[in-house]
Amino acid sequence: MEKRIGIGTAVGKIILMGEHAVVYGQPALSIPFPITQIKTTIYEDLGDVSIDCYFYKGLLEKTPQRLLGIKTAIEKLLGHLNKELKNFHISIKTSIPPERGMGSSAAVAVSIVRAVYNYFNITLEYDELIKWSNVSEKIIHGNPSGLDTATIAREQSLYYIKGEPFNPFISNLKAYLIVADTGEKGDTREAVQGVNDMVKSNPEEGEAVIEELGNLANESKKFIENNNPIRFGENMTKAHSKLKRLGVSNNNLNSLVDVAINNGALGAKLTGGGKGGCIIVLASNKEESRTISDKLLDSGAKDTWIYNMEDINGK
Repeated sequence: MEKRIGIGTAVGKIILMGEHAVVYGQPALSIPFPITQIKTTIYEDLGDVSIDCYFYKGLLEKTPQRLLGIKTAIEKLLGHLNKELKNFHISIKTSIPPERGMGSSAAVAVSIVRAVYNYFNITLEYDELIKWSNVSEKIIHGNPSGLDTATIAREQSLYYIKGEPFNPFISNLKAYLIVADTGEKGDTREAVQGVNDMVKSNPEEGEAVIEELGNLANESKKFIENNNPIRFGENMTKAHSKLKRLGVSNNNLNSLVDVAINNGALGAKLTGGGKGGCIIVLASNKEESRTISDKLLDSGAKDTWIYNMEDINGK
């Protein structure tokens, strides 16, 4: 008799515009990033539940604190499904670097929920996928907007304002996006708290910067939909300057942004929580994107990915 198996996959995500400002009611733009993916496989295996992932290999009940979100989500989901938490092994394989602002934690959660439902041969509805994926996200990030999970689960480009529905948008941008990893772990919690402290201590400046980031996001959506890469690139660089004022950038991020701009990029900015992680860069064509990518790697980037923005809509 063949052993039972369940598989769940998920893609990465990139915030194009609006990180941090989205917490204060301003819009954000996100896109799925299928170049990076996670695959969770659940194998039937007698005994206590075990897990093998990037950070840990061993029994689920003994997972380290950093995996508390995953552990809790699995336990609560199995309880909801009235299934025993035993006799299977969870394997998580990823090409999404963790703690870099590329949606790793949300993608892990989405892939695990999909794998569990697949393993038990239960139909998974979208609302259930979001609900159980966000169990993990809330433990990891405190009070996430849900944008990461929605973008990854739906694999759609989304425009989002806090408290309002997620709205898909179409990219008609003929340009290439480069994602460059500083190799430095981001710290979303620290960055969010820092912005909060800055807004409270200097509300006039803080609120003005937040509003400016929102305006840049709204403009950028139009530039992406109407194929205006030059203006979108300019807005990216402006947004990075605003994020620096909020205190969420650092020397590594700023240095790579400067390298990209100095080597012909249309624009560049940090992406995600900041305090480390990745930058995104816009280039006119594939040749220029490769040249800029090489320069970024020569300047200390640990890895880069090149993505045709026309592929966002599944072309």
